[in-house]
Amino acid sequence: MKVRTFRIGGVHPAENKLTNDAVTQVAALPAQAIFPLSQHIGAPAKPVVAKGDKVKVGTLLAEAGGFVSAPVYSSVSGTVLKIDTAIDATGYRKPVIIIKVEGDEWEETIDRSDKLERLEDHPELTPEEIIERVKKAGVTGMGGAGFPTFIKLTPPPTAKAECVIINAVECEPYITADFRLMMEKADEILVGLDLLMKAAKVTKGYIGIEDNKPAAIELFQQKTANRSDVEIVPLAKKYPQGGEKQLVDAVIRRQVPAPPAIPVNVGAIVQNVGTAFAVYEAVMKNKPLFERYTTVTGKQLKNPGNFLVRMGTPMSQLIDACGGLPEGDNKILAGGPMMGKALTSTEVPVCKGTNSVTVLTEDDARRKEPQPCIRCAKCVGACPMGLEPYLLATLSSLKNWERVEAEDVTSCIECGSCQFTCPAHRPLLDNIRQGKSTVMGIIRARNAK
Repeated sequence: MKVRTFRIGGVHPAENKLTNDAVTQVAALPAQAIFPLSQHIGAPAKPVVAKGDKVKVGTLLAEAGGFVSAPVYSSVSGTVLKIDTAIDATGYRKPVIIIKVEGDEWEETIDRSDKLERLEDHPELTPEEIIERVKKAGVTGMGGAGFPTFIKLTPPPTAKAECVIINAVECEPYITADFRLMMEKADEILVGLDLLMKAAKVTKGYIGIEDNKPAAIELFQQKTANRSDVEIVPLAKKYPQGGEKQLVDAVIRRQVPAPPAIPVNVGAIVQNVGTAFAVYEAVMKNKPLFERYTTVTGKQLKNPGNFLVRMGTPMSQLIDACGGLPEGDNKILAGGPMMGKALTSTEVPVCKGTNSVTVLTEDDARRKEPQPCIRCAKCVGACPMGLEPYLLATLSSLKNWERVEAEDVTSCIECGSCQFTCPAHRPLLDNIRQGKSTVMGIIRARNAK
């Protein structure tokens, strides 16, 4: 099997795919569901319900709060308890809608049948109609970034899409939600790709899958054997292959320039495999985005697994479903160990971008004492964006923001490869994140003048 990969940097963390063979379970409904109004990049959604209102599964809770925004739908039926604030995965209190769960009554407009709907059977689906349905359903990037999907499908006039690339890489250690989704919903994913290609007005689609998922590669190759418009691209195991720019380089051998350039500037629209499935359900089943596939994993968990989870479910409930927290000190991440965010509370709800809840023991999570930089340049060799992490980290710690910007900190994708590979255990990513955040703020203020 010939494999491809991206050409700059990358690392090879231990895979720890403990739940590869764990068939997806349907998670139990919570007693109370919490819906953050910021489950996406952009403006928070605006509530359209009030305390005391009755809602069903699929009822609109909050409408998009601007162009770069996405609506939020209820995943449960019940009564709106209050509109309040609660801690989310970032550790900050954010606006939320809290619903007391009563029964499981769905909006009648949602098609709950298992019948596979194919694009050729729906001539009414113009590109504009597909995009409108995706927008209305609140579909966002399901790989974690949470960018509203309809915006990617309407690129600026200066850019022309030539292909759609489905990101089925799942290069982050531990996580297997996308793999299980591929094995269990392959037909729906392929229809989702057809819809994305039609919406983007392109005739070529690619699905990039790392070669540690041979069963998924074989399944999709079989299902597309008679198609010349879709190519399954096996990729070598290397992190962060799931980064948009790295995936574009690996699949079509084009490198995306520094921000503000995006993949469509070199002809590619990249969508996560979970997003393709969500697009299928939104367009073909009139089903808003209110549930997702999520991995709950950790070496010390009794029964790690993959779950189909309703948004708003507290992560504590999923951990309990896997046997509860192990004894001793644990670090709990929303996401995987490379890019996940450490939680301050297990009551944080599952959101659109929650692909994993990862429980690390103290031995796995404890950082080693930082030592002086030994000038080995391993971080430079590992950086998939071709940056100099040691320099960006030092300049950020010195608050030399002008130089940090000049050294292209906005190109950093915060993958953590630099910190992972540093033999001196220096907190490179921590410092770079602070520098990037500050510089982005400076740029926004400058542009607003």
